[in-house]
Amino acid sequence: MPGHSVAGAWGEAVAAEYLRKKRYSIIACNYRTRFGEIDLIAANRRYIVFVEVKLRRSAQFAKAREYVGRDKQQRLRTTAMLWLQANEESRQPRFDVIEVYAPQGIETKNPEIIHWEDAFQ
Repeated sequence: MPGHSVAGAWGEAVAAEYLRKKRYSIIACNYRTRFGEIDLIAANRRYIVFVEVKLRRSAQFAKAREYVGRDKQQRLRTTAMLWLQANEESRQPRFDVIEVYAPQGIETKNPEIIHWEDAFQ
């Protein structure tokens, strides 16, 4: 895939469009603090969802979600806590991982999307 920023932005856009089709609203993209970054913050009627997007050409070596280890999960939790402190929110928070598999990189016409709800259990 071309430079990470181009491919990463493409994968996040694919994931955001997927969520919109599932009736989520996108609250923020690439929310950053000194502790970390959350790719997407989305919401539906019940949840405020902090989404980690993982883009890969295939799952040949490992599922994309397996790259979200305990350290990354902790950074995401800390970053989400800061967002929640700064934003009035009554919905239940949830952490999701969206895997985007794009065999031809950003040229992939129909990437496979796997949405793992409540991924950090």
